[in-house]
Amino acid sequence: MSPRADDLVVFLGPSLSAEEARRLAPCTVLPPARQGDVWRALSLRPRAIALVDGVFEAQPSVWHHEVLAALEAGVAVFGGASMGALRAAELAPHGMVGVGRIFGWYRDGVVVDDSEVALLHADAEHGWRPLTVPLVNVRHVAEQARAARVLGRDAARLLVEAAEALFYQERTWPRLLERVRPRWPESTRAAWEAWFPKGAEDLKRQDAIACIQAAAELVVSGAPTPRGARQSPSSLVRRRRLVDDVTHVRGGTVSSGRVLEALREAPDAIELAEAGLRRALLAGWARTLGLTVSAEEIAEVEAAWWEQRGVEPSRREAVLAASGLDSVGLRRLCEELALERLVLEHAPRLLPDGPSWDEALASEARLRGRWEKAARDVAREDVGPRRKPTEDVGSD
Repeated sequence: MSPRADDLVVFLGPSLSAEEARRLAPCTVLPPARQGDVWRALSLRPRAIALVDGVFEAQPSVWHHEVLAALEAGVAVFGGASMGALRAAELAPHGMVGVGRIFGWYRDGVVVDDSEVALLHADAEHGWRPLTVPLVNVRHVAEQARAARVLGRDAARLLVEAAEALFYQERTWPRLLERVRPRWPESTRAAWEAWFPKGAEDLKRQDAIACIQAAAELVVSGAPTPRGARQSPSSLVRRRRLVDDVTHVRGGTVSSGRVLEALREAPDAIELAEAGLRRALLAGWARTLGLTVSAEEIAEVEAAWWEQRGVEPSRREAVLAASGLDSVGLRRLCEELALERLVLEHAPRLLPDGPSWDEALASEARLRGRWEKAARDVAREDVGPRRKPTEDVGSD
C-alpha cells in the first residue's frame, strides 16, 4: 500500500519550500511549528513527524511535552536543520531522532545557543522566504571556504566573529561582508568573490532534506514504530493540551477548546465534571497507595466500554477521533476506571496535582459520548476558515 500524505507530517518554513518537500516524499506540509501544533498534528494519525522549522520569540515555541506525547502514541519524530535540531538534541534520550550536521553540533556541544539557527523570514503568503542568514550557515560556509583554500584560519575566524556580532534580524550576507571585507587582504577578497556565488552551501536546507528523507524512509519501510515511555505530564500541560487540541468530526475539524466551552454550558456540566473528578481522584489515590491494574484488566474495561456504547470495530477509530481521543487517551481513561474499582478497598489519601474542573468535565463527556455530540454542534455553528498564518518576527 502506498503511503498516504498524512502518514508523514512535516513542519516546514524558511529552511525548505513545501514544493521541494513534496517532491522528496508524499507528505502533509504544515507551517513552522508553534506551541500546540504537534498535538494537533496527532489527530491526522501520522506514522512519522519531521520537525524542521518552528517559531520562537513572537510566538510560544513547540513544547517538549508535545513531542513526548507523539512518541508515546507510537509516532516517530525526526528533527533537524532548525527548531527540529534543537528539540532532537534535547529529546534524543527519549526517542526523538536527530538528523543532520546542525543536530550533531547541538548534541556534541559545538554550538549551544538557540540563536544559532534563528533567522528573519517572510510570511506564508511569500513562502516563508528567508530574509536573513542563520549563524550555523555562516559557520558552515566558513568551513567550506577553508577546505577550498579560499579563506585561511584567521580570515574564516573573522567571518564567524562578524556574524556573531550581528543580531539575527540584521544578519545578511551583504551586511556581513561589508563588515569583514576591510579586514581581509586583497587576495582573500578576490578569492572569496570568485568562489562564494557557486561554492557556498545552505546547511539548513541540506539538513532539512536529510530530515524529511529519513522520516520518509521509515514510513515507506512499514517498520513498526516503538512507543515512547509513558508520560506523566503536569496538570498545566494537561489543561493546555485540552484547549489547544483539535477534534475530528464528519466533514471537518473543530477546536477542542470550543467543544469544552460548549460542554461548560450544558445542563449536566456539573454532573459530568463531578463524576470525572471523582473517578480521577479515586484512581490517583490508588496510585499513591501503590495499587496497579494489569493490562488484561484495562483491556476488559475497554472492551466493556465499547460494548456499552454499541460501536462496531470498524467504526472505533472514527468514534475516538470525534471524542477527542486516541488509543493512548482511551487506555488512560480505562485504567482510571479499573483503578476506581480498587480504591474503595483502601483508605484514601489526598492527591497532589489533582485534575482540573475542565479536565474532569472533558474526560467524563468523552466516556459518555457527549464530546462527540458537542463537537458536531460546534462544527455546525463554526464554519469559518481555518487559522490564517501570520508573519512571525522570527523562527527557527
